[in-house]
Amino acid sequence: MASLKAIKRRIVSIKNTRKITRAMKMVAAARLRRAQQRITDLRPYANKTATLIAQVAARVEGAESHPLLAQREERKVLIVVLTSDRGLAGGFNASTNKRAYAFWKELEAQGKEVSFAIIGRKGGEYFKRRNAKIMRTVPGIFDNLTSEKAGEVGRYIAGHFVTGELDSAYFVYNEFKSAMTQTVKVEKLLPVTPVELSAQDGSDYIYEPNQRALLDRLLPMYMEVQSFRTLLDSVASEHGARMTAMDNATRNASDMIDKLTLQYNRARQAAITKELMEIIGGAEALKG
Repeated sequence: MASLKAIKRRIVSIKNTRKITRAMKMVAAARLRRAQQRITDLRPYANKTATLIAQVAARVEGAESHPLLAQREERKVLIVVLTSDRGLAGGFNASTNKRAYAFWKELEAQGKEVSFAIIGRKGGEYFKRRNAKIMRTVPGIFDNLTSEKAGEVGRYIAGHFVTGELDSAYFVYNEFKSAMTQTVKVEKLLPVTPVELSAQDGSDYIYEPNQRALLDRLLPMYMEVQSFRTLLDSVASEHGARMTAMDNATRNASDMIDKLTLQYNRARQAAITKELMEIIGGAEALKG
């Protein structure tokens, strides 16, 4: 049995760890509230933008109207993986990386050339160890995340798509549902998938000043908004996962402290009993 001093030292150590995990949970909860509000505000706008662009794509003639609407044979694919820069977030990074890896192997089995753009340090480390073709890594983007930073991601993807270096691009990220629930999604960004128009939808829009000028404004905006939405989803999911992980760690620390305290009391009681037996035995020896 461990000595009383060793048990007491472990109790003190775990209590200190519990203070840290409790503080990290509170920080994650505060950040989650802000991140949740941002994605809740943006999501309806982003969804409406995606619907509008899909409807426009169904009414125009693809690459002839705008390069970002080009529909090509999917041979060169970019997978944009969204992970965090820090750990201690439960299965947040592992689930994203595993889904992206499985998607990579699915595409390779179909004879497609796959490259990666990794957002977040954890994803970069994971795919570098697996010798993936990484075109770009973007660490630190989640610190003070803005629409301008998201726009840089969207412009990078669009630039490679227009030049023909890519035939399609997908996001792999955690979609925020709640603090307890995040769902890993594979979402196609480019090319835009046109919606199927019904007979009553056969009429076209009126484009002012003209179709190309409007698409030149709408499509970059679409890239920025969708990139911003996925980044905000990932941020909120990360904070939710970290809050849950730290809450579990705090409760586990409390349980361990209770068990060690019980073990300490039993060991202390046994030591006292042993000392009493030695005293009684000594007294009996003196009497004899």
